[in-house]
Amino acid sequence: MEYCKRIVFYNTVMPVARKATIKMERGREAELKLDALESRRSLRRYHLAQGERRFGLWLESKALALSGKLDLLIMAPEGCYPVDFKYTRDRPRANHVMQLAAYALLVEDVMGRPVPAGFIYLAPSNQLVRVNITPGLITRVRRAMTDIRSMIQEAILPEATPVRARCEECEFRNYCGDVF
Repeated sequence: MEYCKRIVFYNTVMPVARKATIKMERGREAELKLDALESRRSLRRYHLAQGERRFGLWLESKALALSGKLDLLIMAPEGCYPVDFKYTRDRPRANHVMQLAAYALLVEDVMGRPVPAGFIYLAPSNQLVRVNITPGLITRVRRAMTDIRSMIQEAILPEATPVRARCEECEFRNYCGDVF
C-alpha cells in the first residue's frame, strides 16, 4: 500500500499476468548470493550473540489474514528478528519499513515470540539497517491492512502512486492506461 495501491489491486482483485522486471531479476540473483553468504556469517553484525537462521520462510496467519515469504528469520533466545533483503541503492523507504513490520506481526503471531526489531539488508551496498518494531509502527501496519481489505472488498481501482518514477519499472505498468 505504501508503494502503490494498484499492486495490491492487480494481485488480488483483478489478477493479471505480470512481467518480471530487470529490478526483480537482479533482486532474485542478489537474494541467492546473500543466502549463501549469510549462512556462513556470524550474527555479530546484527548485535546478537546467538540464534538460529531460517531462510525463505513462508509464514501464514489466518487470524491476521496475512501471509508472506520472509527472506531470513533469526530466532534468538530473547526473540525473533525478521530480515528483509532489498535490492536498492537508496536508504530504506517507508514501504520497506512497513513490509518489515508486517513480517514482524506475522512472526509474532505464527511463532508466538516477541519481535523487538527487524533488519533491512540493502544488497548492493552490503548495508544493514535495524528497524525497531514500535507500537506506533504496528498501528500504521494494522491501519494499512484495514485499508487494503476495504479496497479489496470495494473492488475499485485505486489511484496510482503519485511517485511516477515507481511506474517506470513496474511489473503492472501495461495495465495502467491512465498513467501511460
